[in-house]
Order: sequence, then C-alpha cells, then structure tokens
Amino acid sequence: MNVIKLLPDVLINQIAAGEVIERPASVLKEILENSIDAGATEITVQIMQGGLHLIRVVDNGKGISGSDLPLALARHATSKISAQEDLHKIASLGFRGEALASIGAVSRLLLASYQSGDKHAWRIQAEGGQVTRPEPTAHSVGTTLEVRDLFFNLPARRKFLKTEATEFAHCEEVFRRIALSHADIAFNLQHNNKTRSHLYAADTIQRITAVLGKEFSQTAVLVSEQANDISLQGMVALPNYSRSARDLQYFFVNGRYVRDKLISHALREAYRDVLHLDRHPAYVLYLQINPQNVDVNVHPAKAEVRFRDAQAVHQFVFHSINKVLASPHRQADSQIPPAIVTQVTQNSKRPPVSYSRQVNLPLTTVAQPSSFYPTLYGDKSDLLKMDPSNSPIQPTQPIPPLGFALGQLLGVYILAQNEQGLIIVDMHAAHERVVYEKLKLALDQHSLSMQPLLIPVTFQADRLDVATVEENHAVLNELGFEIATLSPTSLIIRAVPVVLKDADIIKLARDVLAEIREFGGSQILTSRRNELLATMACHGSVRANRQLTITEMNALLREMEATERSDQCNHGRPTWFAISLVELDKMFMRGN
Repeated sequence: MNVIKLLPDVLINQIAAGEVIERPASVLKEILENSIDAGATEITVQIMQGGLHLIRVVDNGKGISGSDLPLALARHATSKISAQEDLHKIASLGFRGEALASIGAVSRLLLASYQSGDKHAWRIQAEGGQVTRPEPTAHSVGTTLEVRDLFFNLPARRKFLKTEATEFAHCEEVFRRIALSHADIAFNLQHNNKTRSHLYAADTIQRITAVLGKEFSQTAVLVSEQANDISLQGMVALPNYSRSARDLQYFFVNGRYVRDKLISHALREAYRDVLHLDRHPAYVLYLQINPQNVDVNVHPAKAEVRFRDAQAVHQFVFHSINKVLASPHRQADSQIPPAIVTQVTQNSKRPPVSYSRQVNLPLTTVAQPSSFYPTLYGDKSDLLKMDPSNSPIQPTQPIPPLGFALGQLLGVYILAQNEQGLIIVDMHAAHERVVYEKLKLALDQHSLSMQPLLIPVTFQADRLDVATVEENHAVLNELGFEIATLSPTSLIIRAVPVVLKDADIIKLARDVLAEIREFGGSQILTSRRNELLATMACHGSVRANRQLTITEMNALLREMEATERSDQCNHGRPTWFAISLVELDKMFMRGN
C-alpha cells in the first residue's frame, strides 16, 4: 500500500525544473532576466554547443553579497517580492524564486558575484541540486553565472533535446527578445568562441533596426499611442512585408516578452482588411500598463499574462494599430528616417544627386471619355471642370504625395511623378480599395444609395436564388439592391448601389446572392460584412486594360490619398510602389 510522504528537496527541484527549464534557451532566459533586474548595463553571453555544454552570462549589475549566495540557489527565495500584495504590482522580470534552484538541480552550476562595498567577491557551486558553501574568489562588480552539462543527471530529458544548431537557434531567439525589450543595455553573444551579435546601448528604433535588420525598418511604420495609464509604442511592418510564418512578431508588456491570445487576436483584426490570405504581420510592440492591471503570475515560464480589463486592452491595441495602418500614405510621414537606418547598419552610400523640384509633365492624353468619374465620385461632376484643357498640372501647384499622372502602362498601371521620383499604381487594385472603403462607410452610416436602372435587368436563376431573394428583401435593400422575383426561375434587378452601377450587374447579383445563401442574411450584415463588400468592390472597380485620361488618373490618385488603407487592395496586395530618383540613378549607374 502506498504511503503519502514528503519528497526530498532535490526531487522537488527537479520536478520544478520540468516546468521552468525546457531546454538551454529556457536557462538563458531566466539568467538574462536576473541580470536585467540587477540593473546591468552590459551583458555578455557565451554559449558552447548550443548551450548543451555551457551557458555563461556575465553582467555588471549590482551583484550579490556573499551571505545571500546560498539563498540565491534556494527555492522560493527572492529579493523581488516580500508580501502577498506585491504579487498584484510586479514590476520586475523575475519574482518566483524558482529559476536558479531549478537550474542547479539539473546541471553543474557556478555562481560568482561581487557587490560594491564587500571586501571581496564570492562564489558558490551546485551539482545536481547539491550546493557547496560560498568561498572567496576574484570578480569585478557584477555577476557571472555558468551552467554546464544541462540535464546531465536526467538522461531521458537530455535525449529529447535537438541538435546543437537547433538549440542555439532557440537561444539566439531568446537573446533577440531580451535585446529588443531593453535597448538601453549593451549585449554581446558568442557561440563556440565566435561572436554572433554585438549590440551597443541605443534607442528603441536603433535597437530594432540592429536586431531585425534594415529591410524590416524600411518597410515599417512607427506606433505611438497613449490613453490614461496604458501606452503602446514600437513599429509595425506594412502589409507588403508580411511573412509566411509568425517569426517576426514581438510583443512586450512592461518589458516582458509575452505570447497572449488576446493581443494576437487584436493584431490579427487590425491587419485583417489589408493582409493577403494566409500571410502574417511583422511587428515589435511595447505595451506599458499599470502593473496592478496585469497579472504575470500565470505560468512558471512567465510567458503568459492576464489583464484586469481584457476588453479595454484588446480595443486599445486594435485601434492603435488600425489607426496606423489606415493612415493614407503613412510611408511618407511615419517610416523610420533613412538616416537612422543608414547609421545603424553602417552602410556607406555615395552622395545623392541633386535634382530640381520643378515638375514638368508631358501633356499625355488618351482618347477616352471621362465616364470613369461618376463611378469614382458619384454625382460630383464639377470635378470634370477642374482641368478643362486636360493638362496634367500647372507648374505652380503643390505636388501631392502620389504626385501627378504621366500616363498608363499596358492599360494596367498608372505612372505618376512626385518630388521623390516615380510612382507606379495598380489602377484596378487601387480603385478596388477606394470603392470598398466607400461601401463600408455608406453601410456604417446606413446611407448606401441605390441607383435605379433605366432598363431593369432580368436573368435566369435557380430556385435557391429565387428563395434567397424572397427571404432577404430587407438585407438586399440594406446593401443597396432592389431585386424581385419575376417567375419561379427568373429574377429582375431594378436598382443597385450607386458606386457599382457600371459593374456587370448580373454577375454582381449572382455573387451577392451566393454569399447570402451560404452564410445567411444576419451574418452577411455582421461577421461576413467585409468579405461581401470586398466582393462587391471588386465588381465595381475599374478593370485592367481600361484606358483612362490624365484627368481620370489624377482623380484616382487624389481619391487614394483621401482613402484609408489605400496602400493595399482588399486582398492585402500593394496598390502602389515608389522608386526614388536615387534608386533610378543606381539602376543606370549615374554618378559612378
């Protein structure tokens, strides 16, 4: 018969290690967090064989006194908290007092430290949970912690570790997260006696650029939002820098890297309208919140948190990112200044060629009536009068962000010129976004105007489509359609949304009815609303191979500048690209 008994401390520590220490990267995370809590301004990490043989972390923090060294390796001993109420306002990275005891139970550990004011430094060792007495040693102010032969006494755990390269990749990822969260600290990383990363103390933007590279910084925009006691700072990549995996997603809460389902959902929702299919966004974001409003004591690894007002945090993050992504032409005013990127990556460049800012565009026109205007602007026919000569611009006009049209390329792209260089616009994708945002705004305001058809359109329909019309008259009217039953196998369209009056009416109606039939009228106006509007917008946008006049092209450019999220179409693809004169110079080797 089994008898209940207390477990030995060594076995308790090994069980705890199973929760905290999964692999060498887990060890590195705990040690680095201790160094940061100790106030270190420089941290050096040395790893051998992916961390399986050695992990050594040296910092210049405040150090540990000789009398406290044994407690540093004891379970549930910490300097971070002292009372129950401290759990409700944790500001440090570590606080549980489990990490070092757990590490010492499954490795050969050496801890050496010197605290300013002590006569000399001290060191202590642990092997498989057996701790020696402290003894004097030589050491500068700060702490060195060595972990050798991880899981040497747990061969079953050790055999589940991956290859040296894989384990080091996990260690490097932990190093990257810690470095991103504390830009004011200098970090060094060595693997097998080779330097892999050397980061100077810098500001947040410079650290992000140094860690994630120039490409990320050049395609990302700044985020800076605050409301009451919560703020969100950092950088989010534009949708055209999306990834096939979630490998560049870093979110920090009060300096702690977290993986939180609530936050992930808020970010997915913010990108939902501009991200293509199964692509994933890239971002580095720092959420600062009152420690009393977040619980970090959720999991031993401290990678999960709970917010006191989860809905408020979700909405704050969503609206902050949505605002940045929705800002038209954010590349011009929110991206990282090229000078900073150049400084961090230390790329030398030749002196830029000086250009005149005067824009002289050819009077390029095409023989095409301006019927595109009513589609784009509705009844704003006075816009046709703004340029009677069909001239592109007057020399004295200020140059807008997307510039002025030069002409079309193969009936697909609009070529425009701004102060920086050449703008290339996918006219179908751009107009699709414009129409989509118009439909969303009109539906939100319950003002989606109908356009009665001079000659109603009839078409053959199956009985399910006929039944869908009969059951969803209110939904169709809300969407700007007037469709009625003509016979058991035919329907008649008497009105469509104004912005879609030039679309293929029958195909548009069939697609709308198919969506309503599949998902139901209530979902079409709620959870499936944007998907349906995207389908409708695609029908209403100007098609490829459609020739536009210069005036019509400029009208589309101005509408893009006034439209939220106009940098991407409804499927997340980019609508325009810019090529600077400096880049064009490089292509033609000018100035070399």
